[in-house]
Amino acid sequence: MRKYWNRIGICLITAVLFWVGGLIADRQLLRQELVRLHVVAASDSEEDQRLKLRVRDAILESLQSDMEKLTDVEAAKAYLLENLPKIEGVANRVLREAGCTDLAAASLVVEEFSTRVYDTFSLPAGIYDTLRITIGEGEGHNWWCVVFPSLCLPATAEGFAEAASCAGFPEELTAALEGGEGYEIRFYFLDLIGRIENLLREE
Repeated sequence: MRKYWNRIGICLITAVLFWVGGLIADRQLLRQELVRLHVVAASDSEEDQRLKLRVRDAILESLQSDMEKLTDVEAAKAYLLENLPKIEGVANRVLREAGCTDLAAASLVVEEFSTRVYDTFSLPAGIYDTLRITIGEGEGHNWWCVVFPSLCLPATAEGFAEAASCAGFPEELTAALEGGEGYEIRFYFLDLIGRIENLLREE
């Protein structure tokens, strides 16, 4: 009987370690294969918040065709870094056309993010490479999503699943991000790992 329970214990420990290993691999995949988009408004006034969204839309539109051709995150980061002046130009054109005298600055940085819930999926907290657009003093509320791969552009769950699959996300990770039934615990722990990353970075 004792040998039986020992075997059961070993099997349970092995299963837990395998599951935890999968979580860590998923978290690394998110950390390494995503580039977030972070647009920070000049202030919280209604006009500045509207301008933030107009800048966001213009940047996403200007990048979409080129970013969709890229299949490697390093190539995507290299492209963004090379085109920061162009991205700034797009943002500043929108501001000028709106009669705003603020200037936008574009940078490729590493930032920590809290948990974010979008229309068709969620992203866990954690540290991500980021295309950051700061308008004026950057003292307003911000908007963020994903610039590579283009996960935020599909309007349906099916479109998101296809984009995630093309990005190399395993089915379990895609289901966790979509909030699929039975995958809530997986997302919770992915988010927990990300929040721990954020806390360690602040120390």
